[in-house]
Amino acid sequence: MPPPVKMSSTEYAASTASITYLPAGLTVAARRGDTLLDAALEHSFDLPHECGGNCSCTTCHVIIEEGWENLSPIEYPEAERLNDAEGRTERSRLACQALIMGGHITARLASEPV
Repeated sequence: MPPPVKMSSTEYAASTASITYLPAGLTVAARRGDTLLDAALEHSFDLPHECGGNCSCTTCHVIIEEGWENLSPIEYPEAERLNDAEGRTERSRLACQALIMGGHITARLASEPV
């Protein structure tokens, strides 16, 4: 087994992000490169995902309230699937497809009223 990787606090901060899930108000630490769904599941947050995170449904539809720039760009499969999402806005993402790039992100479950 390789030895643990040592990082300075600056390197650690650059490799992590924070996500706030609304309406729960839960804020969690997340790794860059994980999806919003990965981060939720890692912290036992019950974010719906009927297809298992395979971009085959829209149950993990979230509205990004803050930190849009801290997510990967939307790619074709997600854009196509979002066309079928109830309550879609220009800030809609599928949590199973949105890769965390760093910083802070606030995501509201689209199935929950504002």
